[in-house]
Amino acid sequence: MEFFAINGSPRKNCNTAQLLDKSLEGIKSVFPDASAERIDLYDFPFHGCRSCFACKRKNGKHYGRCVQKDDLKPILEKIVEADGIILGSPIYFSDVSGNMRCFLERFMFPFVAYSKTESVEHKKMPLAYIYTMNASEELSHQIGYHNLHDHFEMGLSMVFTKPENLYVYETYQFKDYSKYVSDAFDEKERKNIRKTRFPKDLDNAFELGRKIAIQAKQHG
Repeated sequence: MEFFAINGSPRKNCNTAQLLDKSLEGIKSVFPDASAERIDLYDFPFHGCRSCFACKRKNGKHYGRCVQKDDLKPILEKIVEADGIILGSPIYFSDVSGNMRCFLERFMFPFVAYSKTESVEHKKMPLAYIYTMNASEELSHQIGYHNLHDHFEMGLSMVFTKPENLYVYETYQFKDYSKYVSDAFDEKERKNIRKTRFPKDLDNAFELGRKIAIQAKQHG
């Protein structure tokens, strides 16, 4: 079996990446022999949908597939056959990162049928989403992050399956807060959250991976 974690963070060793790696460990706890790969979107150049509509052309050889030729194309070709995918992104200005957004356009749009009667055949693998953010849980609800992400996940639900999700709040952003203009945050408090809460977040990410693996087993 084959599973992927898609990292929408530009930082390859920080919060989002660590949580995704832990989710892959959860998958491997169910399927020890499975392939479980993390893909870092900021490792290669690509762009979002160019609205060429080649994926919707009648009798077109690229119907239901993205025609754009760049470094994302071979990745899309293999992940659409995955047994499960876990997406992860920090929240920037109330939304997922720019690279994650571009990825999702290319990942989802070819499978959206502009038809009342026809659909595009594709694998409907289980999905999960890990959101990491600087905001507290209270503030995220005040701002309405969850409503925004519910709308975003609705698109994934329509194309694939309803995603499981994990929200991780008040992440530790800098190794040394004194080097940055960041007096809006209490460094001691953030260090304490990192020490006491983040291990629990990692445990939750592990369980999220297990859940995706179990769903994949049921789908299979």
